[in-house]
Amino acid sequence: PYYVDMDQNLFLQASLHSSDQNLTLFVDTCVASPNSSDFRTLVYELTKSGCASDTTYSLFPPPRPDVARFGFSAFSFVNRFPSVFLRCQLAVCRLHDYSSRCYQGCVSRFRRNADS
Repeated sequence: PYYVDMDQNLFLQASLHSSDQNLTLFVDTCVASPNSSDFRTLVYELTKSGCASDTTYSLFPPPRPDVARFGFSAFSFVNRFPSVFLRCQLAVCRLHDYSSRCYQGCVSRFRRNADS
């Protein structure tokens, strides 16, 4: 566990361990839950489909393409659960493959009316 105070800035880093130097990482979706084995019942979205859902969530420039860095301000769930667990989904793509998920950035999906 990592202990922090409320509203303290948390900085996270994910790195890819591969001998292939032509890979890059992208943080797609991160959610928080008070239950380490249930990320569906009570969750808080930090980012979804590469789009920040939390106003304190930020991506930071990585030192290399195979590293992803991001951060957010620490919070707790309303019922004051003692812990908050994170689950993040990252995409691994070919470096400079601009049609890949890693280079699309924020993907917001819009719904159409049935009349359209």
